[in-house]
Amino acid sequence: MASDVTYSGYLDLDRILSAQHPASDAHDEMLFIIVHQASELWLKLCLHELFEARMCIQEDRLRPSFKMLARVARAQGQLIQSWDVLSTMTPHDYSTIRPHLGGSSGFQSAQYRMMEFLLGGRNPDMVTMHEATPEVARELREELDRKSIYAEVIALLARRGFDIPDEILARDHGSPWEHSPAVEAAWAQIYRDPKEYWDLYELAEKLVDLEYHFQRWRFGHLKTVERIIGFKKGTGGTPGVPYLANVLKAAFFPELLSVRTAI
Repeated sequence: MASDVTYSGYLDLDRILSAQHPASDAHDEMLFIIVHQASELWLKLCLHELFEARMCIQEDRLRPSFKMLARVARAQGQLIQSWDVLSTMTPHDYSTIRPHLGGSSGFQSAQYRMMEFLLGGRNPDMVTMHEATPEVARELREELDRKSIYAEVIALLARRGFDIPDEILARDHGSPWEHSPAVEAAWAQIYRDPKEYWDLYELAEKLVDLEYHFQRWRFGHLKTVERIIGFKKGTGGTPGVPYLANVLKAAFFPELLSVRTAI
C-alpha cells in the first residue's frame, strides 16, 4: 500500500548513500566521488528527456518536446555548477587521490557519450573504450544507427516543405554532422519570419540552448582540469587540457550558429 512507502525506501537511499567507496584516506576523495556520481544521475535524467523529445520530434509533436528540451537545459545547469564544487579541490588535494584512480576517467562515461551521440557529436571510434562492457558498447552502436535529434529535426523540416536535398536526408547517421548551405537556408527562412514558423523557430532556439549549455559544461571541465592538474595527461590517457580545448571547437548544430551571420 502507498501508506507503507517511506521517503528513504522510495528513493532507495540506503543503496545510494552507501555507494561511495573511497580507495584512500584522503579527505577530498568523498567530494570527488559524489560530484561524479551526482553528475551521472543528472546525465541519466538528460537522456530520459532527450530520448522522449526525439520521439516527439519524429511524430511532429513539438509542444511536448519543448518542455523536455528546456528541462535538459536546466539539468545541464546543475552539471555546470558541479565544476564550481569540484574546483575547491587544490592540486595537492588531487595528488593524494590520483594514484588510486588507475586508468579510470570521466572520458569513459557511457552516459556522457550517449548524450553526445544523441545530440549529433558522433565518432564511431569512441565506442571502442566501452567494449569491456558489451551491453554498453551495443547500445552506443545502436544509437549510431539511428538519427540524432538534429537529424530528426532536419527530416521534419523536409516534411514541412523546406528544400532539404535527398543526400542530406540519406546521410550516414554514424558520422558527425557537416554544415550544409541548404540546411542553413532553411533555418534562415524560419529566422526571418518567426511568426510564420513559430514552432520551428522555438525548436531551433531550444537546440541552441542545449548546445550553449553543453559547451559551457565542456569549458567548465577544461578550466577545472587546468586549475587542478595543469597540463598533465588525464588519467584515461587523453592529453588533458589540449584535448578538452579541441572538443570545444566542435558544434552539434552548425547551421543554427552560422544562420545568425546569414540573416
